[in-house]
Amino acid sequence: MAHQTEISRTRARALRKDDTEAERRLWEELRGRRLNGFKFVRQLPIGPYFADFACRAAKLVVEVDGATHGSETEVRYDATRTRFLEEQGWRVLRVWNADVFTARNAVCDTILMALENRN
Repeated sequence: MAHQTEISRTRARALRKDDTEAERRLWEELRGRRLNGFKFVRQLPIGPYFADFACRAAKLVVEVDGATHGSETEVRYDATRTRFLEEQGWRVLRVWNADVFTARNAVCDTILMALENRN
């Protein structure tokens, strides 16, 4: 198990280093408890998956999806991933890259509503 933990840690570190521009911009809003004091982490390993952003206290995962997530294959993969995360007790919120760029305040408001169970 220790070996698996180290593999997960290494993979998470690589994912954080290679994040997308949309992920970098959203992280600026979430890091350092900037969103109403909620603590988020990036690329949290949960089972075989890595959550783009996760608030452990609220058991909320925020996924930032790009254009490829509209393909039939990706839609199926995302559904499987979401189902797994929900089975582990997490709620999953998906936001589009374009919305992070053009409506970041609305994205943050949506995340806050989910954090405060108002969704």
